[in-house]
Amino acid sequence: MLDATTRSGGTATASPRAAATELAVAVPAPVGLAARCSRVLLSPWSRLSLLIALLAGAASTVLLFEPQRLLADGWPPQLGGAAAAVVFAVAYGLCTVAFVPRPLLNLAAGALFGSQLGLGVAITGTVLGAGIAFGLGRVLGQDALRPLLRGRWLHAADGQLSRHGFRSMLAARLFPGVPFWAANYCAAVSRMGYFPFLLATALGSIPNTAAYAVAGARASTPTSPAFLIAMACIALPALAGAGVAWRKRHHFRDR
Repeated sequence: MLDATTRSGGTATASPRAAATELAVAVPAPVGLAARCSRVLLSPWSRLSLLIALLAGAASTVLLFEPQRLLADGWPPQLGGAAAAVVFAVAYGLCTVAFVPRPLLNLAAGALFGSQLGLGVAITGTVLGAGIAFGLGRVLGQDALRPLLRGRWLHAADGQLSRHGFRSMLAARLFPGVPFWAANYCAAVSRMGYFPFLLATALGSIPNTAAYAVAGARASTPTSPAFLIAMACIALPALAGAGVAWRKRHHFRDR
């Protein structure tokens, strides 16, 4: 039943409980310190800073511990067979993330495990390292770096990788010239898919990696036909890649 004020045409007064409810809806609750800290830590630039710190730490660790001493002093004697191959493949992948040049790792794989097993170990480590770098770049760096792709060359490279990811990465792996780590992080910043990236990396890395593995396995006989053929297979793709880049320079310059 309506009260007297409402029946006489006056304005009804809202109850205290309804007024408190409306005030709670109208005024947003203050954001807590934990929420603000979480928002800052998960921001694109904070994640990019974390990526830079991780990579700097990895590179510093390599410089301090000098993993190449394992090759000079001999592989740890307690490891052998499949265990040694697995450990080397994991170490290979982590070293590529820390900017260790792949040619040195490929030569070491051939010297330690021979041509065939060395090739398998090196390809496994290559795909592992590329996958780790791609994941780090995609999660920690893509959101901050994509708005910066405004230059002509950067925009052209991003469009090529995003639209033709598999064949672009396959070409980058087949023809030396693009550093391994640079190709990984450029692909991560682009819109290339994860599976095409890994597949192109695995297939495109086989010829060059095989040449280095054979050269490492036959390094004790530098005049053998196998060693000379391997060195030719290393040099010829490099020259071909330089020639293609020289011919395509006008294409990128006009875009």
